[in-house]
Amino acid sequence: MSTPDPAVVKAFLLDLQNRICNGLEALDGAATFAEDSWKREEGGGGQSRVLTGGAVFEQAGVNFSHVTGASMPASATAHRPELAGRSFEAMGVSLVIHPNNPHIPTTHANVRFFIANKEGADPVWWFGGGFDLTPYYPYLEDVVEWHQSAKSLCEPFGDEAYPKYKQWCDEYFWLPHRNETRGVGGLFFDDLNKHGFEQSFAFMQAVGNGFLTAYAPIVERRKDTAYGERERQFQLYRRGRYVEFNLVYDRGTLFGLQTGGRTESILMSMPPLVRWEYAYTPEAGCPESLLYSDFLKPRDWLSL
Repeated sequence: MSTPDPAVVKAFLLDLQNRICNGLEALDGAATFAEDSWKREEGGGGQSRVLTGGAVFEQAGVNFSHVTGASMPASATAHRPELAGRSFEAMGVSLVIHPNNPHIPTTHANVRFFIANKEGADPVWWFGGGFDLTPYYPYLEDVVEWHQSAKSLCEPFGDEAYPKYKQWCDEYFWLPHRNETRGVGGLFFDDLNKHGFEQSFAFMQAVGNGFLTAYAPIVERRKDTAYGERERQFQLYRRGRYVEFNLVYDRGTLFGLQTGGRTESILMSMPPLVRWEYAYTPEAGCPESLLYSDFLKPRDWLSL
């Protein structure tokens, strides 16, 4: 297995953050990102970039972090107890975008690298990441195109890559207390190292580079779609599912909080406005009901 090189990974991640921020600013056409650099007492730090009050995006956050620590947190060792007691180095880019227009989906993406060290033992390292789409008023055309982009970037890495990581995404972003998916999925991978450093790093780069290619066409198509207060209120209600998942299930949120990360940066993923409504059920046949009946379940989108 090839030797991991954290420095080259960090260089890619910093460049990725720049390119995604530049691309989102171009899509928005009005607002720009404000940067907030921070340091972590135990080791490392990062730079958070947040765009607010844009013409297209109500809030978009694109964060880079690089943190080190003397021992792995519980969220990281829960499914890999053999890592307990090792020191660690973790770095990644994570982003969440909350658009103004309810016809544009919310989206999330991240790519990350972990390495755990112990004196007298070989380092244990892996890549993880992915991207997913959370529509409010979904368009089948957009969902199919999103998954086709995901499949295309996976193709150089074998026929099994897309179906494997698509299924993993469906399973990971499942809200058991709601009996529904958070959205229409995409890709999710973790613990990636079996193909060696270069090949694993190449896949992580493909996912990071492929995000904006997949998302930008959807934004361009839907940003001028008319909407009113009904659509806005439904968007705010459905954003509540995003909050529920991120605060209850998301590994990244738990890892950040358990490692003493910067709270403002960790909770950047929260939407700026959200609401809950007791026992809400959409009326049969209304536009909102289509989301529940046709989209909040794992499906083979590319066969439709």
